Amino acid sequence: MAPPPRSVAIIGGGPAGLMAAEAAASRGVTVDLYDAMPSVGRKFLLAGRGGLNLTHSEPLDRFLGRYGPARAVLRPMIEALPPEAVRAWAAGLGIDTFVGSSGRIFPTEFKAAPLLRAWVRRLRELGVRFHPRHRWLGWEGEALRFKDGDGHTLSVQPGAAVLALGGASWPRLGSDGGWTALLAAQGVTVAPLRPANCGFDIVWPDRLKSGFAGVPLKTVDLHFAGRSLRGEVMLTETGIEGGAVYALSAALRDAIERDGGARLILDLKPDLSVAVVAERLQRPRGGASLATFLRKVLDLPPAAVQLLRGFAGDIPVAVAIKALPLPLVAPRPIAEAISSAGGIALSELDERLMLRRRPGVFAAGEMLDWEAPTGGYLLQACLSTGHRAGAAAAMFVLTASAAD
Repeated sequence: MAPPPRSVAIIGGGPAGLMAAEAAASRGVTVDLYDAMPSVGRKFLLAGRGGLNLTHSEPLDRFLGRYGPARAVLRPMIEALPPEAVRAWAAGLGIDTFVGSSGRIFPTEFKAAPLLRAWVRRLRELGVRFHPRHRWLGWEGEALRFKDGDGHTLSVQPGAAVLALGGASWPRLGSDGGWTALLAAQGVTVAPLRPANCGFDIVWPDRLKSGFAGVPLKTVDLHFAGRSLRGEVMLTETGIEGGAVYALSAALRDAIERDGGARLILDLKPDLSVAVVAERLQRPRGGASLATFLRKVLDLPPAAVQLLRGFAGDIPVAVAIKALPLPLVAPRPIAEAISSAGGIALSELDERLMLRRRPGVFAAGEMLDWEAPTGGYLLQACLSTGHRAGAAAAMFVLTASAAD
């Protein structure tokens, strides 16, 4: 009998797949990385347009709390490759990082491309072989099947494989969620993919829909389900988006799925009490229009005034300024979301991230059923799970080879 191959196939060239490739290759096995796109790291580069938030500097217990129900499963992986290790890893690639005022960690140059180039160079030096334009088609027995860029189908049978195919946000960059059917056909439980860190639809009055798309409301407070956040809200043609909205998006999405809608409470003047707002509204208005008057006494921008007109109803103006209900009707489509929730049920994986139903097949990154807010938590979990899966896949083939 031929000895088992000392090779690992990585399927997916995002951060989880690249880190899995590095972890496996560093342990002395042959690594082949397959990706459906012409080049790796396309969504990683898109994230870099905002500065590439690598991870976060907050204490680890608080950090882990950002992962909600997945905290216990992710904890040992993030502890094995924590934020400080990610910074050291980046430094080893020649990329200096710094801690921003919010605690988020960024490359000093605020760019993803230099890090990605250095990372790919390191992987090539480790012997990783890249196979672009190879779309995974599933299994044929124990072999992995791919379709290459010329339409040819090929089969490969490595000693182990790591699936790192991403979720379903930004599908044009490669993560289209098509893998869900392939795994479901194997009996693997896959939670439906849903938008995360996303905007929401509102049925706008016509004057708001046409006149205020792209206008930000700065320094407002958002309240929902016992949580309060301060930040900026961006008005869009279909509704709202922005960092504070994204931070509440999981709870808002779940409420809409459960109840058919959600009421987000907006405080347009968070630094003033209701009493102070009411006192200022008692000042003489003269012949000024409502918009002019509210701008003069409360510094409310025109978009905020239109929101009041559209949604305050019978609520007294002072109260509405402090607690304006915005009726959200749906999250934006998953293709527009920053990330996605859902994926392979964590119960389908052992502590090495190996599929219980397919020994030798591991999974990592956003295709697992976890979600987190923006702020470095998404990329951190992708890197940590990729590291765990790649190292475990290498150990799997080395152990099998030694046993033979």
